[in-house]
Amino acid sequence: MEGCRWTTAGTLLLASLVLSSRTARSEEDRDSLWDAWGSWSECSRTCGGGASYSLRRCLSSKTCEGRNIRYKTCSNVDCPPEAGDFRAQQCSAHNDVKYQGQFYEWLPVSNDLENPCSLKCQAKGTALVVELAPKVLDGTRCYTESLDMCISGLCQIVGCDHQLGSAVKEDNCGVCNGDGTTCRLVRGQYKSQLSANKLDDMVVAIPYGSRQIRLMLKGPDHLYLETKTLQGVKSENSLSSTGSFLVENSSISFQKLPDKEILRIPGPLTADFTIKIRYAGAADSSVQFIFYQPIVHRWRETDFFPCSASCGGGYQLTSAECFDLRSSRVVADQYCHYYPENIKPKPKLQECNLDPCPASDGYKQIMPYDLYHPLPRWESTPWTACSSSCGGGIQSRSVSCVEEDMQGHISPVEEWKCMYTPKMPVVQPCNIFDCPKWLAQEWSPCTVTCGQGLRYRVVLCIDHRGMHTGGCTPETKPHIKEECIVPTPCYKPKEKLPVEAKLPWYKQAQELEEGAMVSEEPSFIPEAWSTCSVTCGVGSQVRLVKCQVLLSFSQSVADLPIDECEGPKPVSQRACYSGPCNGEATEYTPEESELLYGSLQEFDELYDWEYEGFTECSESCGGGVQEAVVTCLNKQTRETVDETLCVTSRRPPQLLKACSLDPCPPRWEIGKWSTCSLTCGVGLQTRDVFCSHLLSREANETIILADELCYTPKPSLVQACNRFDCPPSWYPTEWQECSQTCGSGVQKRDMLCKQHLADGSLLELPETFCSTPRPVTQQVCKNEDCPSEWLLSDWTQCSVSCGEGTQSRNAICRKMLKTGHFVINSSLCPPLPFSSLTRPCALGTCTRHNRPVHKQSPHIMAIKKVYIQTRKQKKLHFVVGGYAYLLPKTSVNLRCPTRRFGKSMITWEKDDKRLISSAHITITPYGLIKINRLKPSDTGTYTCTAGPVQEHFVIKLIGSNKIIAQQPASIREEETMRKPSLNEALRTEEKHVNRILFNGSKAEKRGHLVDPSRWYDYIVSRLIQYRGWPGENLASWEAQESTERNASSEEDQSREYSLPFTMITEQKRLDDIISNLSQQPEELKDVYTEQLVVQLAHEVFKSHLEHQESVIRASRKGLDTTSMEHPVHRHVSGFTSSLRTSSAEAFLPTSVDPVNGLRRPHQKPAILRKISAAQQLSASEVVTHLGQTVVLASGTLSVLLHCEAVGNPKPTISWAKNGEEVEYNDRMLLQPDDSLQILAPVEADVGFYACNASNALGSDSVSIAVTLAGKPLIKASRATVINTESPAVTVDIGSTVKTIQRANVTISCQVAGVPEAEVTWFKNKVKLSFAHHLHDGLLLIPNVSLSDQGLYSCKAANLRGEVTESSQLLVLEPPRPLPYLKDLTAVLSSAGTSAHSVLTSSSGTNMTISPGSSALIEYQWSADKLMACSASCGHKGVQLPQLMCLLDGAEVNVSYCKEKPKPALQPIACNRRDCPSRWMVTSWSPCTRSCGGGIQIRRVTCQRLTVKGNSVPMSNEACAQVSKRPVDTQNCNRQPCVEWVASSWGQCNGPCIGPRLAVQHRQVFCQTKDGISVSSDQCSSLPRPLSTQNCWTDLCGVHWRVSLWTVCTATCGNYGFQSRRVDCVHIRTNKPVMEHHCSWRPRPANWQRCNITPCENVECRDTTRYCEKVKQLKLCQLTQFKSRCCGTCGKA
Repeated sequence: MEGCRWTTAGTLLLASLVLSSRTARSEEDRDSLWDAWGSWSECSRTCGGGASYSLRRCLSSKTCEGRNIRYKTCSNVDCPPEAGDFRAQQCSAHNDVKYQGQFYEWLPVSNDLENPCSLKCQAKGTALVVELAPKVLDGTRCYTESLDMCISGLCQIVGCDHQLGSAVKEDNCGVCNGDGTTCRLVRGQYKSQLSANKLDDMVVAIPYGSRQIRLMLKGPDHLYLETKTLQGVKSENSLSSTGSFLVENSSISFQKLPDKEILRIPGPLTADFTIKIRYAGAADSSVQFIFYQPIVHRWRETDFFPCSASCGGGYQLTSAECFDLRSSRVVADQYCHYYPENIKPKPKLQECNLDPCPASDGYKQIMPYDLYHPLPRWESTPWTACSSSCGGGIQSRSVSCVEEDMQGHISPVEEWKCMYTPKMPVVQPCNIFDCPKWLAQEWSPCTVTCGQGLRYRVVLCIDHRGMHTGGCTPETKPHIKEECIVPTPCYKPKEKLPVEAKLPWYKQAQELEEGAMVSEEPSFIPEAWSTCSVTCGVGSQVRLVKCQVLLSFSQSVADLPIDECEGPKPVSQRACYSGPCNGEATEYTPEESELLYGSLQEFDELYDWEYEGFTECSESCGGGVQEAVVTCLNKQTRETVDETLCVTSRRPPQLLKACSLDPCPPRWEIGKWSTCSLTCGVGLQTRDVFCSHLLSREANETIILADELCYTPKPSLVQACNRFDCPPSWYPTEWQECSQTCGSGVQKRDMLCKQHLADGSLLELPETFCSTPRPVTQQVCKNEDCPSEWLLSDWTQCSVSCGEGTQSRNAICRKMLKTGHFVINSSLCPPLPFSSLTRPCALGTCTRHNRPVHKQSPHIMAIKKVYIQTRKQKKLHFVVGGYAYLLPKTSVNLRCPTRRFGKSMITWEKDDKRLISSAHITITPYGLIKINRLKPSDTGTYTCTAGPVQEHFVIKLIGSNKIIAQQPASIREEETMRKPSLNEALRTEEKHVNRILFNGSKAEKRGHLVDPSRWYDYIVSRLIQYRGWPGENLASWEAQESTERNASSEEDQSREYSLPFTMITEQKRLDDIISNLSQQPEELKDVYTEQLVVQLAHEVFKSHLEHQESVIRASRKGLDTTSMEHPVHRHVSGFTSSLRTSSAEAFLPTSVDPVNGLRRPHQKPAILRKISAAQQLSASEVVTHLGQTVVLASGTLSVLLHCEAVGNPKPTISWAKNGEEVEYNDRMLLQPDDSLQILAPVEADVGFYACNASNALGSDSVSIAVTLAGKPLIKASRATVINTESPAVTVDIGSTVKTIQRANVTISCQVAGVPEAEVTWFKNKVKLSFAHHLHDGLLLIPNVSLSDQGLYSCKAANLRGEVTESSQLLVLEPPRPLPYLKDLTAVLSSAGTSAHSVLTSSSGTNMTISPGSSALIEYQWSADKLMACSASCGHKGVQLPQLMCLLDGAEVNVSYCKEKPKPALQPIACNRRDCPSRWMVTSWSPCTRSCGGGIQIRRVTCQRLTVKGNSVPMSNEACAQVSKRPVDTQNCNRQPCVEWVASSWGQCNGPCIGPRLAVQHRQVFCQTKDGISVSSDQCSSLPRPLSTQNCWTDLCGVHWRVSLWTVCTATCGNYGFQSRRVDCVHIRTNKPVMEHHCSWRPRPANWQRCNITPCENVECRDTTRYCEKVKQLKLCQLTQFKSRCCGTCGKA
């Protein structure tokens, strides 16, 4: 303690010396007795902090005041570690000097409290301590852990700033004079989780730069260290023994005790330290640690941002960026935000670019910067209402940064722009005056002169101004009366109850206590109490209590109903005591008298027990108890005294009462925090929080409630924990895919060194930062065995050096196992074809006599054509290179003509497999293969190989099951298959192909077919499918086979290119079609396919006919006219002739065949479908044939629609538009060739134009669509079609169809539009699936039954819109069968040979004509067919005969029978029979409820309609056998009952929209009658209440107030302007308010140009009022200022 006192005194002395020297310095300077200070001496040390001094002389003979020497510190840099201790160096200097005749090795003795600046040393190995020098050298530290230094033998204070006398110290972070914000305290505890299986664990990672580290381990385990420098160098220290030592230049103190270990490191650490623990025993260990961790992420101020204006004056600000001190790089702001100690510097603001703009006169530079271009500023909203009316509350507002432009428009900007000034507060206290308080006045005298009485006082409610007012809490009001005792003894029995006060005090106190003033608010006013109901003993008093209000205008009091007053009503009855009744005492027993009055001695006693109120309730809710407090009182002073002064036996009994009986509200029950999820970084702790309600405190019964029922905010469920940085560790990425898909492979992954920081982020670091070994990054995959595979060697050299030889190669079968080993076994792989191991080779021709030879490779002369067989033939010859679509059982010869290659060396393959000769396929040595009678297994690709070159030939079958046979059928199926003609196959499979070709996948339609041959199949299928095929007179294959059996092979060969029914086209032609299709838009592909395929058909048949005609002409020269009929004409159909319509003879008006002169037979009309793209003759004229869609453009001036038809007699052509005949006019012209021309087409011309060709035998019609690019068109009909017998009927959409059962009904939906429209079919508004027969706009309803009845709709939609048309389908009952018509042969014979008879019947006309008679063929009416019966049963069914016009027994147009009289038609009764029993139902009754679920009922009866028309009731069983009974009750209006509900209107504080006019809002929502909120959609049918309305508010009583304009800045010229102040002010108070309140009126301008007049240069005068500033700033040299300030600058 003495040492401490000495040091303190010494320190004070030294401090006073330093202080006095400093304070006297100014006097010394003024004193001339001293000479000037000399220069500083050399430093006493070169490092570690030394001292330097300066001297001065005294110039006077007198003694000078002050000191002649002064000191300063120097060399304040750390010494290198090898330099050693300065005090130790001074001791060691005496090692070679004998002390008491003996040499010693001296060691320093430090921290001597008595004399720290003497050199005391200790002889090594002894206890000898000697003072070897009275003073240490200047600059020696006084104490080892201090910067204080010895100067001239005295210890002088040195601050951390290395200044003498400075008291500045380092903070915990090691910052001199710091505030401790650059580091943070980390404190924690680690509990060991070690075991024999887990021998070590990490305790804590302490990062570089940490200080004041202290760890203490308790338990058997052992601490050790791992370090890692910033350069990545790692090391370990086992801390095996107690001591101090250096680790990575950091001093460490370690104590190893029996039950604990203590580690201290003062720091700062020069490396990352990881403290670990090693297992040493079964008992658990714990480690407590504490240290200061540096904050490595700090804010750093940036340079100024670019200026906001390039000239004329702007502003610029700085910002702050987050800087990582450890890695010396800028990081994301979140790193700095994590530390609360980090306060982001406020931006600095400065003006910039003050030079004038080029087009300016420079006024911006002279005028105050923010006069016309104000800086951004803070703006606030009004304060909210105070949260408390007194006693201190708070109010808030919002503050935002805004900027005002030159026009006065205000807009919000980023907050940093306003940070140059402090942000206005957003919260402030309010109503901080005290709340009203109760003030009690002095007590009255006691109401008795002896013994026990009462006293009273007045209690007032006083506010903070001292005024008597209301507002005090009634519960806290002090009592106004209490008992009192007068010490004078009374010589009469003690009264049981205190004597009530008598007037005047009693009256005054009662008036003050209970008298209430009438106010302008309704309040309860009690009248005076009545007298006591008894004269002695206990009675009662009553009084009147009224609800009254003061009427201020008349100052009169009015009575109100009781319920108008709020608050508790004062009591109107109370007990009273009138003293003891006379003579009562004589009636008491002695014990009662003793109890009632007591003796005089007891009365005289000074101390007694009394109840002094109750304790606080034991519970705040749910029922508690209060205990009466019993105290021992001094009766005179009413003070509580020690309980021993009162008689214990008289202590009153314990008195309890129930309290807080209200049930407890729901409250939060909170569990304990869980353990932290992570040991570092930032972990989470969770706890259970639930809302509970206490039902019974006695039974401790609680229930769990929903969170919404607890009204206080829910406590948090989660909190952060262990928020300190983790040590860097390895983080693996996902394993990559295996290097092999099977067998043995490896997969890799990356390992990244990352660190979990305390802010939750993950920082990626260099690999050297991770101290643990790097985990594996490669592993073997878990694959299956690989499948077996052939490994082929390279081809050997050719077996010959010239000519033709062979090459071979070897193959081994290998299988890789998942272990990586290989198994070689040929039996594991499928057999290899021979051709894959051996192949021919051809080298140059062998030379003779050394003559040079030009080597040429072999060549196959392939023919690239496509062959399509349309009739069965026995044998066909082909050359490789093409495609052939052939009929089954046709024999094929396929040649492979080569050059420069021996035919015997040609090899053949089929589908990449070597072909071998067999009975079915013969391979000749002449490059030829023969296939005998094709079967499905023969389809495929045949490859001819000649040395290095190959050519292919593809054979496909046209079968009966599929148009193009793809899959080979079994031989048995092929043998048993019947042999139909091609046309039969086409007819039976037409639907199938349509589904394949038209409903194929989109990928196929786009042309993305993997196999190009599938495109060929598609085009050939369409070509074969074309309906104009020659097929009426095809002979059967069997008949052909019998006639061709004897034909020679030569004949077959001669017919290879002359077959009339094998179509041939160039393969390139099909490739062109495919290329053309691939370039078409998706919506036009099907249309172009149809066009291109038909064009191909024209070309194929045209070339075929030209070839046939040349053959006919050649054969006719050598033929007689009797044998003129050539087999080719036997099969020429209408399509054949239609292909030749370009020639004139196709339209000869006669019925004579132009080829052979024969009379042509009668023929129905047929319109030629020349489907080709519309021809654009010019930009304004479009010419097209039928079947096209014409799209009108804005520049189209003419559209020409061609229509060509054939028939005998020649048909007549007529045109119709949308089903109505075209009316020709000056725009709609019928040309001489029957074409229709539309001039200057308009939108009204859009529609379907039908060309109708008719003659006596029938008619034909084809449509063409004329449309605008946009919404699609549908060709619709409004006809009603009735079909009573035909097995098939086809109608246009829009028609009504009535048909018999089992008929096939086709509904056509012809659609036009660009882009192409997609067609969708619906039945009764339900979409039909593709399982129905849908294609090409047709809907096929096969085998119609009653279930097919309904409304069928066709919807056409494209990008521009959609349109829908519908047809109604009705099914008729079948008519009764008619009696079979008698054979009319006899009747016909009896009529005579010359009679002409025409007989018709509904089932056809049978004519038997006697020899020699002639039949006159003419038009006749026929009425033999009957329409369908109008009813299926009952009494009203009739049939009407159907009139038809016949010619040659064939039905023709009725117009040809106009001249013939119509036969009388009589209705025939039909289906006259009793109807079967059926259920009859009435209409549904109205629903019993309009919402919320009601019911409807109807009557259901079983009845039968008789043939007489009567309806007879039947039993329910009769109808139940026919059909199920209909329901008679059903639910209805099941939607919930809903209504709009609106909340009350909000405050009228919305945006101002006019004078004193604002907007107020309210919530409007939809809910059920039960109060459940539902979606607003459910109330959409109800009128919705308004959610906003206008309202009146004084807040919007505002207007713009403008000040006077300032003086113009110039008297002339173009640059003068002036400004004025514009404010939004309240009309009544005239105080400024926020400008947005005035926004409903335009803001007046706050600046304008002025004095825009030319300046006259007659006199030199100033034209701006800022010329004095120009002169001060020396700007007169600038031309623009020199002229503006001519007068002032002239004086300069």
